[in-house]
Amino acid sequence: MPEARVIRLHPDGPDEPSGAATPTPGWEAQLAGGLDFLRRRLTGEYETDEFGFDPDLADHLLMPVLRPLFQKWFRVEVQGLENVPDVGGALVVANHSGTLPLDALMTTVALHDEHPAARRFRLLGADLVFQYPFVGAMARKLGATLACNEDAERLLTEGELVGVFPEGFKGIGKPFSERYTLQRFGRGGFVTAALRTGAPILPCAIVGAEEIYPMIGNARTAARILGLPYLPITPTFPLLGPLGAVPLPSKWFIAFGEPIETASYGPAAADDPMLVFNLTDQVRETIQQSLYQLLLQRRSVFS
Repeated sequence: MPEARVIRLHPDGPDEPSGAATPTPGWEAQLAGGLDFLRRRLTGEYETDEFGFDPDLADHLLMPVLRPLFQKWFRVEVQGLENVPDVGGALVVANHSGTLPLDALMTTVALHDEHPAARRFRLLGADLVFQYPFVGAMARKLGATLACNEDAERLLTEGELVGVFPEGFKGIGKPFSERYTLQRFGRGGFVTAALRTGAPILPCAIVGAEEIYPMIGNARTAARILGLPYLPITPTFPLLGPLGAVPLPSKWFIAFGEPIETASYGPAAADDPMLVFNLTDQVRETIQQSLYQLLLQRRSVFS
C-alpha cells in the first residue's frame, strides 16, 4: 500500500503532494531510543501537565502504535494544513463517526507528524471516556481532557490546539445508512469557548472513518446492561469474535478548512445566543459541504 501523503491546498493552483511520511529510524536508533525511554520511566524523569498529558509517553509509546494505522492501513491524506496556525490557540471542530473514536486519534497523528510545527492536539472527550480506568488514563496521557468549557478555555488561553467533536455519541454511533450526514451539534458550547478566548475555529472534515466498522444494528438491551451508549452490530462483530474488532482498511481524507475568526466579536459575544447559534450552524454547514467534496475525490471506499 502507498505511504501517507499530505495534500496542500493552493489557492492559485492545483493541489500538490508535499512528500512521503518521515522515514523510520534504523533499528539501532530505535533500540537506543527505547532503552532511553525505559530509563526515564523507571527513574521518573518525565513530566505531565495539570491535565495529565504525558508527552514522553505519547511520543514514544502511543504515537508509534497509531502511525502504522495512519500510514499503511488507512493511507490517510491530509489537506489544508496551511490553515492550522504554527503557534497559538485554535479550536478544531470535526465530524465524528466510526463506532470507535479512531478519527480523533488519526487527526492527532496528522497534526503531530504532518504539520510543519508538529502541533499537539488536545482532545475534549465525553465523561464516559474517563470513567473506564485504562481507557481514561490513556486518554489523559495522550492529551485529552473533559469536554467542558472551563478546560477548553484554559487550554485555548495557553495557546493549545484543541479538538472537539460536537456530534458526540450521536455521530460516532450512528447507523451506516446515515453515513456522512452530520448529526445535531448540541448547544454550541465550543463556540462560546472560542468567543471567550478569541481563538479561531477550524472546521475539519474526515472521510473514511464511517466505513471502518459499518454499524448495521445496535444491541440496545445489552448496551444498557453494560452502561454503554450503544453496542454496535457490524458485518464482522460479533460474528467473528475478536477478529471483528479489526477495522476495515478504508481510504481516509482529513481536511482542515479556512479558519473562522472570533476575536473581533469580543468575549461578551459568548452570551449572545443568536450569534452562538449562527456560528455553530456556519461551522456545521462548512464541514458538511467539505465532506461532500472529499467523497467526490475518493475513487472508492478502499482506494
